[in-house]
Amino acid sequence: MPSPARRLSTDRLLFGGDYNPEQWPPEVWAEDVALMQRAGVNAATIGVFSWAELEPEEGVYEFGWLDRVFRTLHDGGIGVVLATPTASPPPWFTRAHPDAMPVGPDGVRLIHGSRDTYAVSAPAYRSAARAIAQRLAERYGEHPALLAWHVHNEYGTLDWGEHAAAAFRRWLQRRYGSLTELNRAWYTAFWSQRYSSWEDVLPPRATQYIANPAHALDFKRFSSDEMLDAMREQRDVIRAAGSTAPVTTNFMLPTWNHLEQWSWSAELDLVSVDHYLDTVGPDGEAHAAYGADLTRSFAGGGPWLLMEQSSTSSTVPGRRAHKAPDRVLRNSLSYVARGSQGALFFQWRAPAAGSEAWHGGIVPHAGAGSRSFRGFEELGRVLASIAEVAEPPADGPVVEADVAVLWHAEGWWATDTSQLPSDLLDYSTAVRAAHRALWQAGYAVDFAAPDADLSRYRLVLVPSLFPVTDEAVRRLGEHVTGGGHLAVWPFTGYADADLHVVPGGYPGRLRHLLGLRVEELHPLAADEEVQLHQDGEASLRGRVWSELVVPEGAEVLAAYGGGELAGEAALTRHRVGGGVAHYVSTFLQEDSLRRWLTSVCEQAGARPVLDGPLPERVEVVRRRGAAGDHLFVLNHSHQAVRVTGPGTDLLTSAGAEQGLRVEALGCAVLRTAARDGWAVERLDS
Repeated sequence: MPSPARRLSTDRLLFGGDYNPEQWPPEVWAEDVALMQRAGVNAATIGVFSWAELEPEEGVYEFGWLDRVFRTLHDGGIGVVLATPTASPPPWFTRAHPDAMPVGPDGVRLIHGSRDTYAVSAPAYRSAARAIAQRLAERYGEHPALLAWHVHNEYGTLDWGEHAAAAFRRWLQRRYGSLTELNRAWYTAFWSQRYSSWEDVLPPRATQYIANPAHALDFKRFSSDEMLDAMREQRDVIRAAGSTAPVTTNFMLPTWNHLEQWSWSAELDLVSVDHYLDTVGPDGEAHAAYGADLTRSFAGGGPWLLMEQSSTSSTVPGRRAHKAPDRVLRNSLSYVARGSQGALFFQWRAPAAGSEAWHGGIVPHAGAGSRSFRGFEELGRVLASIAEVAEPPADGPVVEADVAVLWHAEGWWATDTSQLPSDLLDYSTAVRAAHRALWQAGYAVDFAAPDADLSRYRLVLVPSLFPVTDEAVRRLGEHVTGGGHLAVWPFTGYADADLHVVPGGYPGRLRHLLGLRVEELHPLAADEEVQLHQDGEASLRGRVWSELVVPEGAEVLAAYGGGELAGEAALTRHRVGGGVAHYVSTFLQEDSLRRWLTSVCEQAGARPVLDGPLPERVEVVRRRGAAGDHLFVLNHSHQAVRVTGPGTDLLTSAGAEQGLRVEALGCAVLRTAARDGWAVERLDS
């Protein structure tokens, strides 16, 4: 955990976002600060893409304009999150160091003209990145406006060039020690791939046919570690300059996943994330909760920061779908309820041109006289009125959860390798479905690393984890034998960390814990379903997958209702020590998954946030803090609800003991000392 000197201030919730004054003439800057004050903005992230302005020629620095921006913001009471601009080297860098441009897996070298045009392993790039970070730290590291350092932006640019190849070989030598061990791990006896010289080992570039999956997985591992080394270098020069402001870098969710977040989080003073909704439907609210629960978990259960969200749209295929101001407010409160120390956006002012001209802004193209900007003024008032929630509790997590979902980037990467039994197997889909079902049922959810101590949880879910390490096997076994419940989905534990399939029946690594053996895999077509029967009646529906399960001590709770597997075990439960291991041999449809998981939660003794039922599309989250607990009630429905319990709404100062009305698409944040005695009910329209 970071030292107190390197923690984000907790006297307020941050509100604001990316600010790009270099895109506008200086006369606009004063207007920007006046509008920020009007909206209650208190934080601006600057410098993210300003390398060409700060260093117009190699080794020539121009900080005068940034000095003025700092002064203008500070005089206006606006704090600064200062970014190092290393995600977008300027054009002179390409000319001076063409070998430091990224190379794709097809061997094509890229040039500038966009962003993220760098090869992270190139010595020239690393040196230039350290230099600009050092200059910024020496000049602004003790500035009174500085809130935090934002190192780089959305790390995740991969490179398959010669610099990457050399660094990859060094990484492999450290990991395996010898070519003999590398050949064993990569199973190179297959297809005559045995290596006899380290110089023959290359990144997994485009090849004639199917790539070696272990090779591809190791390159993902290496790339994450290499980018982490680059981040550490900038962090260390910032600290060496004497700056005590917390250092962060923004993870990117939900689909761009090139980092192993647990190891990265351990190196940061503050965990932050960029999170963009990818749906316009009701699942958007579940998606916001998913991103928030993940990031809080990366932060060890403590506070974190939402560095970016979209100000006016959801990013869906083919269009930027409008996001109404009331939804922006409720989504922002969902992140805060789950531990964020604020709600920051991309971006402050919508740009007049460029590649993201239509990305939106707190100040949209329509200007401050718009409905959208009025919505941000309301959000600023709301965040100011609930500022007390920012102070974390003296001990324990900011959100208490009885249920954890295992998460590991390597599990995602392994499931992305080619030639698995079904192209429909998808790590992200499985994990999000499990989280969504618990969100719908009103449960708080943590995520956990496979090698984490799981003893605090009553129930642990493993929706997808193709490779399982020895340490993960041990941790899961300890959890169950110690009295916990475990639920496992298909295609989990089939392989070890090197993607070697464990012989003797699936899921080889967890077979004994689950009390069963899978003999045959029966993947389903995209439009195919299976019925699961309990007591002779159809009860649950599954898709994507089915399999021949042979119980070896497990109790059969449901069987397949038809087809080749009719009557065979589909849903099982195995008592081990003081706990229970559940197994589902298909991917349940949404309603079936929610009903099954609710039953498993009840068996495990896991409690939802409120003991009573919740109306559909009403979200309730309890955030712990120094001033007590705060109950966030977010009404995503088009009907008003009444919340009743021992607390006071910070937004209206009204008590809830006799019932507090929360309007359709509205919200409440209630200070309370009581865990029990709460109810939420739908009101007649």
